[in-house]
Amino acid sequence: MARILRKSQTRLPEIAFTAHVWKEGTTFVGYTPELDVSSCGDSVAEARARLREAVSLFLEECSQRGTLGAILAESGFEKRGQSYRPRRIISRAKFRLAVPLAS
Repeated sequence: MARILRKSQTRLPEIAFTAHVWKEGTTFVGYTPELDVSSCGDSVAEARARLREAVSLFLEECSQRGTLGAILAESGFEKRGQSYRPRRIISRAKFRLAVPLAS
């Protein structure tokens, strides 16, 4: 009886990142502060989808150049098993400051 051999599936590392979306005029802007990557679209969903694509292309290019590990380390990511995790935020706050006007 012949045995069929399957290629072992290699699991690619995963990365978790934050997506901020805001509106500028009629355009929605998607931004990930961990990697300083942004994109835009005509809707929130499109901005998110394009941001995901932009991050994917950025990481692919870093990998091809051999700088992925250094870029992720510089951005505060830690490799845990098969995923990269951003630094853990322990406090989040909004501040309001008076802005001095130039004379």
